[in-house]
Amino acid sequence: MSTLVPSHHDAGSLYSSHHGWLHNWLWRKLGCRDGAADIAHDTFVRVLDAGTLDALREPRAYLSTIANGLLVNHWRRLTLERAYLDALAQQEESLASSPEERALVIEALVQVDAMLDKLSPKAREAFLLSQFDGLTYSAIAAQLQVSERMVKKYMAQAMLQCLLIANG
Repeated sequence: MSTLVPSHHDAGSLYSSHHGWLHNWLWRKLGCRDGAADIAHDTFVRVLDAGTLDALREPRAYLSTIANGLLVNHWRRLTLERAYLDALAQQEESLASSPEERALVIEALVQVDAMLDKLSPKAREAFLLSQFDGLTYSAIAAQLQVSERMVKKYMAQAMLQCLLIANG
């Protein structure tokens, strides 16, 4: 059903008209009422930040698109968090980190994952080969079958993404 939201509607009426529907939609996807409430809240915050209320013609489609992106981010974060906690479980107890340190590492992993996701596959691979495998640009060029100049371009793209994420 298409619902037109005239420009005279404000955020309050958008919220009251669609929050219950969005919360239920998210709850069915997540299976968790609290998580659904958090993501519904974040969805409306994004709508308000975007300042698109006046032009909003299909509010449920718009809300579900934003909420779906937030769900993907939520699941991606959970996957990273589980992988990190699994890796921690393999370490000796003497190397255990505090809950605060774990939260900081998980947040850093989420930021790195977001940065890597914005890169092309070859730029991502070049960055990972450089940073984790310690390969030189010429070795990366040979492995990716590109010129060394292209590797420099990939690395510049990756460094730019790192800077953008670091600066918020």
